[in-house]
Amino acid sequence: MSFVYTNTTTFNLESVLRANILGSDYYNKTCLEMSTWEEVIDEIYECVEDVEPWMSGNARGPSTAFCLLHRLFTLKLNTKQVKDTINHRDSPYIRAIGLLFLRYVGDPKTLLSWVGPFLADKEFSPFRVLETQPEPRRLTVHPAPQALPC
Repeated sequence: MSFVYTNTTTFNLESVLRANILGSDYYNKTCLEMSTWEEVIDEIYECVEDVEPWMSGNARGPSTAFCLLHRLFTLKLNTKQVKDTINHRDSPYIRAIGLLFLRYVGDPKTLLSWVGPFLADKEFSPFRVLETQPEPRRLTVHPAPQALPC
């Protein structure tokens, strides 16, 4: 598995999102202070409440999840760290960010072998549920990898 597959500068993130991450106070004052995978995982556990790319509401800055995802990109995780992230049981958000990590920087030829076991996983819902829906539905990992942009 190649963990920085195509672009070690942008990590295949959309340019506006990446620019907002790099310009955010949270990324510059908090994320860049973390120098280990363990510190980032702990921050995901403590602070991430969804895995949307943008904050909700009027702020429209990059989400905590995507700031931390970018920090994982820059740490250049090894195979064990990636496996430990996607199989982490303490928080569904840790696993979801691990899957996003693979989606953005993983080798497309091996991506299915990494994420395949999660396609039928209905254990958790890491994605924000719209509060305006009459009957909120939970989006599990099951359909989520299929919905990720290619």
